[in-house]
Amino acid sequence: MPVRPRRTRRTPAIRRLFAETRLDPAQLVLPVFVREGLAEPRPIASMPGVQHHSIDSLKAAAVEAAEAGLGGLMLFGVPERRDAVGSGATDPDGVLNAATRAVAAEVGDALVVQTDLCLDEFTDHGHCGVLAADGSVDNDATLLRYREMALAQAESGSALLGLSGMMDGQVAAVRDALDAAGRSEVLLLGYAAKYASAFYGPFREAVESTLEGDRRTYQLDPANRREGRREAVLDVEQGADVVMVKPAGTYLDVLADVAAESPVPVWAYQVSGEYAMVEAAAANGWIDRDRAVLESLIGIRRAGADAVLTYWATEVAGWLRTR
Repeated sequence: MPVRPRRTRRTPAIRRLFAETRLDPAQLVLPVFVREGLAEPRPIASMPGVQHHSIDSLKAAAVEAAEAGLGGLMLFGVPERRDAVGSGATDPDGVLNAATRAVAAEVGDALVVQTDLCLDEFTDHGHCGVLAADGSVDNDATLLRYREMALAQAESGSALLGLSGMMDGQVAAVRDALDAAGRSEVLLLGYAAKYASAFYGPFREAVESTLEGDRRTYQLDPANRREGRREAVLDVEQGADVVMVKPAGTYLDVLADVAAESPVPVWAYQVSGEYAMVEAAAANGWIDRDRAVLESLIGIRRAGADAVLTYWATEVAGWLRTR
C-alpha cells in the first residue's frame, strides 16, 4: 500500500506537526457577569465554575485573564433595578458602565475590553428592545436607545461593542452615533447570525432574565441557514468590524458559510447551554471533560471561527500554555 494516511498520526509529535487547526489563548474571549450590589462573587447554579462578580472580583478575574494571554473579556451587567426602557444601560454609574471603567483601568492595555450592547438585562420585560403599545419590540425606537448605549459604553472605556440585540439596522445606527461623536476608533461586533436557541437557558439565570414569551420575532429561526449568511453580509455592509455566529456548536454549517464569505473576522459564541451540558455530563462521569472541552473548541475553530467566546477561556488558556 503506497498510501498510508496513518503515518501522519503515529506519534504525538507528528500529530502536532500535521495538525490543520490550532487553538491559541489570544483567540479566546471570556464572557463575565458583574452583578450590582455584590460584595463578593456568587456562583451561578446552572453554570458550574461561573460566577456573578462584584467589581473587585471582576478586576481580579480580568487580571487573571490578561496573564493567561486571552484576547479579551466580554462584560455583561446585572442591575438591581430595571424599567421599561432599560435606563440603567445608559446611566454612567450603572453596573455595566462602572464595571467597564474599572476593568479598562485595570487591564485595558493587556486585552480587549468588550461590552454587551443590548437592553435585555436592563428592561423589566426582558426583551432586547423598547416595546410598542401592542407589546411588540419597536425596532426603530430601540435603535435610538442603542445609539445612547454605544456612547455611554465608549465613554466608559469599552474598546469593542457587542451588538447582540438583533434589531434591523443596529450596526449602521451605532456606527453613525459613534462616528458623529468622534469615537470612530471603537470596534463593532455584529451578532449577525444569532439564533432563537434553546441553549441560552443557563444564561437567562446568569442575567436574572425577566423575559416572558420568546424572542423569535428578532432572533433567527434555527431552520434557516441562508438567512444567517444574509445577516452577516448586511452587518459587514453597515460597518461591522467583526461578525458573530451564536450559538456555535449547533450552527457550524452557518459558521462555515459566513467564514467563507466574510471579508472581516468571524467569531462564534460557545453559549451557556453548550457549557452546561459538557459540565453536567462530565460531572456524571459520562465523558472526559478536558478532552470534550478542547474538542468542542477545535471544532468551532475548524469550522472557520477566528475567535471564540467561551466560559472556559481562562482555564483552556492555562492548558495551552503548559502543553
